[in-house]
Amino acid sequence: MTKGRKTTFEERIEIASYCISHDYNYAETAEKFCVSYQQARNYTVKCENGGIDALQDNRGKRKPEATLTEIERLRAELKLEKAKRQKAEMEASFLKKTRRNREEAGLSLLRHKHIYQAIKEENETYGYPISALCKLGNVSRAAYYKWLNREIPTNEIENERIAETIEQIHTDSPDKGYRRIRDDLERYHDIKVNDKRVLRICRKKNIKSTIKYSNNGCTRQAANPQFIAENVLNREFYADAPNEKWLTDVTEFKYYTGQEKHKVYLSAILDLYDRRIVSYVIRDSNNNALVFDTFDKAIESNPNAHPLCHSDRGYQYTSRTFHAKLEAAGMTQSMSRVAKCIDNGPMEGFWGILKRERYYGKKIY
Repeated sequence: MTKGRKTTFEERIEIASYCISHDYNYAETAEKFCVSYQQARNYTVKCENGGIDALQDNRGKRKPEATLTEIERLRAELKLEKAKRQKAEMEASFLKKTRRNREEAGLSLLRHKHIYQAIKEENETYGYPISALCKLGNVSRAAYYKWLNREIPTNEIENERIAETIEQIHTDSPDKGYRRIRDDLERYHDIKVNDKRVLRICRKKNIKSTIKYSNNGCTRQAANPQFIAENVLNREFYADAPNEKWLTDVTEFKYYTGQEKHKVYLSAILDLYDRRIVSYVIRDSNNNALVFDTFDKAIESNPNAHPLCHSDRGYQYTSRTFHAKLEAAGMTQSMSRVAKCIDNGPMEGFWGILKRERYYGKKIY
C-alpha cells in the first residue's frame, strides 16, 4: 500500500478530478499519484461536498498556500466539471452500448457477454478505464479478462456457421418457420441439427416467419338462410379413408392494377384424409356459381364419392340449390355453428398456410 505524502493544492484538485472521472476508483488514483488510499478518498469527498475551496490546507500555523487568481480558480473548477461530465458521458455511453449489445446478442451461452463486449468497445473507442467500466457493468475485472483471452468454443463456431445458412434461408423464404428451416438445412445443406437448436438460433437472431394477418373474412351470411344443417362433423378432423370427409370454404385475395385495387375469390374442397385439395375454382365474384362449380368439379373427378361435406354458414352453402346437389350426390351436409370458425379449422388452417407462404408480404399486380 502506498504511504501518504504532502500534496499541493493543485495536486489535490488533479487527484480529485481524476478519481471522479474514473468512477471513484480510490485504489487506482492512489497508485497513479503516489498517495495513500485515504488521501485519495478524502480529497474526492471534500471536493464533492465543498468544491475546490474545501481542498485548501488550513491546519495549524502552516503557511497558507498562495491564493489562486480568478483565472486559476476558474480553470480548476472547469477541470472538476469536465471530470464529472466525462464520468456522466461514460455511464450514458456504456449503458447504451450494453442495451444495444443485448438486443444484438450473438449465439454465445455466456450470461454477461453483452457487458464484456460493451467494456471492450468502450475502452478501445473512447479510452475509458477498464476498472470503471467493470464497476458500471457489475462484473469483476478478472471475469472480463478471462472472457477477453478465452478460446471460442467449437459449438459456438458451429452455431455461427448454421446461423449464416439460416439467415440465407429466411431471406429467400421468410414464410418458413424453424421446423421447415431445419428440414431445408438437412435436405439442401447437409446440416443435421434438431428443431430446438434451430429454434434457439432463430430466437437469438430474431428470425421469425411471416406473421399471419388479421382475417376480416369474406363469408357473407344469408339474410334468410334456406337450409341450415347440424354440425355433424363436430370437430372430428380425421378420416380413415379418402373421400370420407370433405371441408369447403371461400377465401379472398387482393391484387392491384396500377393504383386500383381488385379482389379475386378462391373456392376449394379439402379431403380430411390426406389434406389434399379435391377441387378449386378462382373467380372475380363471390357468388353461387363459384361454390357450385367447385362442387361439380369435385364430383366429376370423384364420381363414386359420398363423403360428409362440411362448410360454414355462407349464403351459398345455406341455399336450397347446394343442398339439393349434396342430396343428389348421396352426401351428408354439415355446417359450423354461428361464429365458430374453429368448427372448420383444417380448412381455415389451409388458407392461413397458403397466404403466409405465397401471399402475405408480397405485392401482386
